[in-house]
Amino acid sequence: MDELEEALAMAMTTAVSNTRVILRRYMTWFPSEDEMEVTSYISDFVQGEVSTNNVVMKVMSSGHPDFKAGNLCLGDDWMARSSVQTFPLTEVTRTKSRRRSGGRSMAAATLSNKRVILKRYVTGLLSEDDMEVVTVEAPPLDVPTGSKGVVVKNLYVSCDPYMRNRMTRHELPSYIPDFVPGEVLANFGVMRVISSGHPDFKAGDLVWGITGWEEYTVINNSESLFRINHPKLPLSYYTGMPGLTAYAGFFEVSKPKKGDYVFISAASGAVGQIVGQLAKIIGCYVVGSAGSDEKVSLLKTKFGFNDAFNYRKEPDLKAALRRYFPEGIDIYFENVGGETLDAVLPNMRLGGRIAACGMISQYNLERPEGVKNLFYIVTKRLRMEGFLVFDFYDKYYQFEEEMAGYLKEGKVAYVEDVVEGLDAAPAALIKLFTGRNVGKQLVAIARE
Repeated sequence: MDELEEALAMAMTTAVSNTRVILRRYMTWFPSEDEMEVTSYISDFVQGEVSTNNVVMKVMSSGHPDFKAGNLCLGDDWMARSSVQTFPLTEVTRTKSRRRSGGRSMAAATLSNKRVILKRYVTGLLSEDDMEVVTVEAPPLDVPTGSKGVVVKNLYVSCDPYMRNRMTRHELPSYIPDFVPGEVLANFGVMRVISSGHPDFKAGDLVWGITGWEEYTVINNSESLFRINHPKLPLSYYTGMPGLTAYAGFFEVSKPKKGDYVFISAASGAVGQIVGQLAKIIGCYVVGSAGSDEKVSLLKTKFGFNDAFNYRKEPDLKAALRRYFPEGIDIYFENVGGETLDAVLPNMRLGGRIAACGMISQYNLERPEGVKNLFYIVTKRLRMEGFLVFDFYDKYYQFEEEMAGYLKEGKVAYVEDVVEGLDAAPAALIKLFTGRNVGKQLVAIARE
């Protein structure tokens, strides 16, 4: 049993007695058991006071906002006084260092930081080999004096199709910067604040926003973070932006009316499932397409769509849409592009609206597919509008309160596909493009 295991065993003891090691007298030469109960190598102990060293502890009770009963903590005080810092035990690495002063040695604690990086720019189909999981030293966990940044511990990170676009090197600037080979990937996530120099956030706060695909991240742009106001809901629900994307794309872009006929592609995905349920709440007729019979069943039974179909079983998408929408489509919520968009355009009603949220069928193609039926935009007087969720951040708190109410009342259901740990993150991202995920795809880094 090594030192860390011994410390853990001590920390996990259920004994109620308070055993301590004290210094019996000052030493003038090599320490012996007669001077203290257990040999210690930390200098300047005070006679009659408890000796100190780096130890692992389990919190029994706490009045401090940063600690709660059950926390495993690493600190330098066996009596758990002011210098204790909380780190999950699995993230604590013990290393030995030698002090020249007096030849004494002490145990130092360092934190590792597992992360997912981009190995190279990607062309064609994304593969796991384009990414790499590495372990580096964690950043300092204390915010520098004068900084308004925050240091966070990442709990969940989101897998989203748009990340694939950032893995390609663009000659012309895209709407969001390309990832850089060798650097950590980034996306939306749920985090706990470890330290903060920003007046709006304090240690212990639960927040969501853009963060790294890693265990610990320093965020200097704290204005991009949002505090989680309904922590009793599953924290994973705050991972990514599918809810606000669905809400803004449907209400602000599509401008729905009661009785509208709504078609949603990739309807069982993170955004599509929410759009369909919001449409049902206001009285629309909703049909969705998905890539498996399991997902079709989910749309009709779990999410309450009026109908749904497996596009892989439809050799003629245009005819299939005519069958499901004999009177035409008022609103098409576009998540796929390519052949699906081409089949939708002839089936739109006069004055129909198309909210272009994404086109996942095109992201892995070196040459995007063309669309042949664009002239229907003219003849049917259609409005097709693209949007980015960043444009609707001002609607977030309105959305949060409405959606929290729907979830608590059971009016909206949400399905997630969760993988455990950053080692599984590359494969999880690829599932989005093979259709193997069911619901919102995300990675749990540390559950709380």
